[in-house]
Amino acid sequence: MADTAIDYAAVFQALPGMVALLTPELVYADANEEFLRMSGRTREQVVGRYLFDVFPDNPADASASGMRNLAASLIRVAESGERDSMALQRYDVESVQRPGEWEERYWSPVNVPVVGPDGSVMLLIHKVEEVTELIRGRERAPDDRARVLEAELYTRARELQEVNERLREAHAHEREVALALQTAMLPAPHPIGHHRAAVRYQPATDALNVCGDWYDLVDLSGADRIGIAVGDVVGHGLAAACVMGKLRSALSAASLVADGPAEALDALGLYARSVDGAENTTVVQTCIDWETHTITYSSAGHLPPVLLGRDGTVAFLDQATDPPLGARPEHIPRPEATLGFTEGDTLVLYTDGLVERRGEDIDHSLARLADALTRHRRSAPEPLADALLLDLLPSGRATDDTALVIIRL
Repeated sequence: MADTAIDYAAVFQALPGMVALLTPELVYADANEEFLRMSGRTREQVVGRYLFDVFPDNPADASASGMRNLAASLIRVAESGERDSMALQRYDVESVQRPGEWEERYWSPVNVPVVGPDGSVMLLIHKVEEVTELIRGRERAPDDRARVLEAELYTRARELQEVNERLREAHAHEREVALALQTAMLPAPHPIGHHRAAVRYQPATDALNVCGDWYDLVDLSGADRIGIAVGDVVGHGLAAACVMGKLRSALSAASLVADGPAEALDALGLYARSVDGAENTTVVQTCIDWETHTITYSSAGHLPPVLLGRDGTVAFLDQATDPPLGARPEHIPRPEATLGFTEGDTLVLYTDGLVERRGEDIDHSLARLADALTRHRRSAPEPLADALLLDLLPSGRATDDTALVIIRL
């Protein structure tokens, strides 16, 4: 058996349960034999056709919403990359032999994403179990108790569906508030002397995944020195946005009086111990000095900034990395490193949403970033920021926030 290739197409067709594959646009890509048999459809009537063209809701029943609920679930899976087990659904099926006649059916669906190498959702697995006979109780309990059970289960399923809808509305409202708070606390872009810089904040598309990413740019004492930081708070929603605001303000103040990035992160780490939800925050602080043409940096568990040379060379600033905030029970001074730069080089700081993909090794993610920077090395900061977001973020389906700062040195 080890030397025999498995025919997964044959396995898919032989599965004992009803399974179909759909594209993120809700077009049937395939369906196994059991799905076709139980739904009373041929392959030609299903594959290559839009969901609602194959199984529309009963137009004669104003309360029919099963297929709309299924479509909403599939869209959520496509956008979030997470599986969704739906509540019991009633969606009637039109007879192929007798058009216009609809049979009352009950289904228990589960929808699962198939994620491609780039982290985007390529296909949707739609597994469904028909429970019509169980609900009706025709075979096991052909009496009034079966009808009572049917009514009770259906009522509970509709109640659960309504609760889920209210929860999604609440999460959507929380997303709006969190985004407004986050945007208000992030500094607006402003000129940094004669140096060109670009900043971006790209929120996640999922309503549940608004996070605590931030960036900060601070003019430091001295003739020509600035501090740049990016950070990422663990967690989602309004709570993460509030923690982000506290830590960003504290680090901004600390960087003005600290003797370098490591000391600023030391002060931030001590402060974070008093902030609920600040533990395991990652952050990197840099200090750019144009008099000495050096970048001094320190990282608390954050992904390394990148120095892009004028000739296209790429160097990751990874020589001063320490655990995230609050990861150690005792206080230990953080490391610090310094790297020289040449006028015309570009410094890029970012959060993990720009590069990390589910199931992908981080070295591969960073290599993809390095390749994009090399290809766009002649771009100024503003078009470079747009190019990186376009190249590296999954199209329309970002599952994590992204903060990005680019400065021409």
